[in-house]
Amino acid sequence: MPAQQFDVLGIGNAIVDVIARTEDDFLIKHGMQKGTMALIDEARAEAIYDSMGPSTQISGGSAANTIAGVASFGARAAFVGKVKADWLGRAFTHDIRAASVAFTTPPATDGPQTARCYVLVTPDGERTMNTYLGAAQNLTPDDIDERLIAAAEIVYLEGYLWDPPQAKEAFRKAAAIAHAADRLVALTLSDAFCVDRYRDEFLNLMRTGAVDLIFANERELHSLYQTPDFDAAIKALRDDVKLGAVTRSEKGCIVVSRKSNEVVEAAPIEKLVDATGAGDLFAAGFLFGLAREADHWTAARLGALAAAEVIQHLGARPETSLKDLAQDNVLPI
Repeated sequence: MPAQQFDVLGIGNAIVDVIARTEDDFLIKHGMQKGTMALIDEARAEAIYDSMGPSTQISGGSAANTIAGVASFGARAAFVGKVKADWLGRAFTHDIRAASVAFTTPPATDGPQTARCYVLVTPDGERTMNTYLGAAQNLTPDDIDERLIAAAEIVYLEGYLWDPPQAKEAFRKAAAIAHAADRLVALTLSDAFCVDRYRDEFLNLMRTGAVDLIFANERELHSLYQTPDFDAAIKALRDDVKLGAVTRSEKGCIVVSRKSNEVVEAAPIEKLVDATGAGDLFAAGFLFGLAREADHWTAARLGALAAAEVIQHLGARPETSLKDLAQDNVLPI
């Protein structure tokens, strides 16, 4: 088995976020459901972009954001995802490497363009996402480097990756390699509509032990178990997976294990600017804590700090050193 080289390795969609402020009327006009993520084709991507207001372009992607956050804590981080050899692909590659993340997946030389996600932020800070997956959906099992996966303490997958069939197989391959090397496999459910599409498959991954740790927010958890009863959903989660972390916005989170449920408060903020990336950065802190053998409460506190940092500015990646933030809050790193 290769020696541990990374604390956390993420596998996900390599996407450039195009972020713009907008009003609720714009969402209604374009048939968007507020607070959700929708997959779109190239034609709709062009139509949305043409009608959007001024925008900011920032490299993103759910798992990539998480891994950038892990690196900001000072951990050894790596990412696997597919871009095309175009200007957006080069921008993504530059940005993630600049965040001190190892990124070696070869870019595609033909086929669809690098993925992009139009993130529309309403005045209440809620974000509505429209994603053109482009090259990201062409991640295949051949892109999974066995030695790289086996050298990571934790392998982290995003639920959005479950849409493209080849990427799904890449995920299954990575999970099998990680477990063969006695590593931890984590999965974020990503979005309630993603859960609606793949509920049975996600539950099978959990119940067969293909994943060890689940990240979800309240909406995703209710979708997973098809119940409005939060306590019942938490109980079901406890029976289905070794460890779960359920975020509840300003209510904080609940860490669910076979032994107990731990409630951890949200970190205070001065002003909510953009909720984009809150769940991604919570996962970053939690995964970092686990990789450094912190207890569940401390891991969740690290996650809460990271989430609080990212929602106070535009964009889904930290603008402040999370390592410094943890030290200022007297949390172990």
